[in-house]
This record gives sequence, C-alpha cells and structure tokens, in this order.
Amino acid sequence: MSAGNVNAAETARFDRLAARWWDRDGESRPLHDLNPVRLNYIAERVVLKGARVLDVGCGGGILSEALARAGAAVVAIDLAPRVLEVARLHLHESGVRVDYREMAVEALAAEIPGMFDAVTCMEMLEHVPDPGSVIGACAALLKPGGRLFVSTLNRTPLAFAAAIVGAEYGLRLLPRGTHHYAQFIRPAELALALRNAGLELEDLSGIAYNPLTRYAAKVGNTRVNYLACARKPA
Repeated sequence: MSAGNVNAAETARFDRLAARWWDRDGESRPLHDLNPVRLNYIAERVVLKGARVLDVGCGGGILSEALARAGAAVVAIDLAPRVLEVARLHLHESGVRVDYREMAVEALAAEIPGMFDAVTCMEMLEHVPDPGSVIGACAALLKPGGRLFVSTLNRTPLAFAAAIVGAEYGLRLLPRGTHHYAQFIRPAELALALRNAGLELEDLSGIAYNPLTRYAAKVGNTRVNYLACARKPA
C-alpha cells in the first residue's frame, strides 16, 4: 500500500476527513486543541517574524496558518490532495498567506536544500513507513543553525491506552485505525534518527491533553505525546 515513503491507506484516510478539517468539534478537534501549545513551543525557540518555515505533513493547515499569522513565510507540504484543497480554500477565509504544495519532503529537499530557518513535522512521523527518511530530508532543508520541531507519540502502554483505546474506541474523537501502536516512536529512537541526520537534540517536552475539558499544556512527562526540538549545527 505504499509508494516511496508514503502509505496510500494513510493519505486516503486523511482525505476522507478533509471537509471537516476546520471543524473545531469534529475529528480534527485534538489538532485544534493542541495547536496553541505547539505554536508556543516553536515561538519560544525561533523568531517567527520574517522567518522561512516549512510545515511538513501540514494537513488542512491548522499549524501552517498559525505560523503565517505569527509573521513567518510558510511553505506547507502534504500528499493528501483533498486535504490540501481544503487548506487552500481556507486561506480565503483566514486572509493569511501559505504556499501549499503537494509533494514529498524528500523531493523538496532535493529541490531546495538549506532554505528554511525552521521545519515543523507534527503528528506525521508515526504515519510513514520510514520516519528516518523524513527526518533526514527535514535536516537537509534547514539552514545551518535552523531548527526542526517534531511532535509524535511515544510507544508506551499509556500512549496505547490514551491514543488508541481512549481516543479511537472510547471517546471516538478519532476514526478507528488512525494510529498503529507499532509505529509509535520512543524518544531514544527519535534522538538516534536526529543524530544520524546530523542534528543536535535541544529539548524533549511532553504534552498533557484532556479531551473532555480540552485542556492542553506542555509538561515534563513524555510518556504519551511529546515535542522535540533539534538544531542543525552552524
């Protein structure tokens, strides 16, 4: 079901959600709730005004638009065409500028390496066959001194309970089959992939999220969902 470093079933699943991507009470509700935490994490480490930022696996553009609103020049890529169509249409409502492109990060890295001050890759690594290939391409796209920001799910029993049993089967916040436990990534595995790509890990932080109260915050515990920041040496 995969061609290159993409799983066709995954892109089809996200395309089916396209029309409801900007519904804050729909299947993308967790993305909307977590977005301020992710944006603040990035803004604490990169001056976004005037920065060139790439959003990898941008989906419908929730983070992409927030980065643009903060003053960044944003290129955003994804391989789900219907989701990108929704992202482009939403620009007419939001009034911000984002350059959306339907292409793989590896292809963009071959085309314009070393072009970005920051690259974001949120909730995407656990959906691709080869996360290391994505990280390597992200590293190639960074300018020296640039930073890569990643969020993903830890491969722990607690993450399985929260992201699959709770979110997909219990509360039905996400369609069943959205996540696959075997593809969750432990922080040590992510750190190794970052080192192999020539990046220096600067920070690991957890995200606490209560879907009932819609409360989200950065925390020290990385057992479920976590953020990472890595820097490309100057």
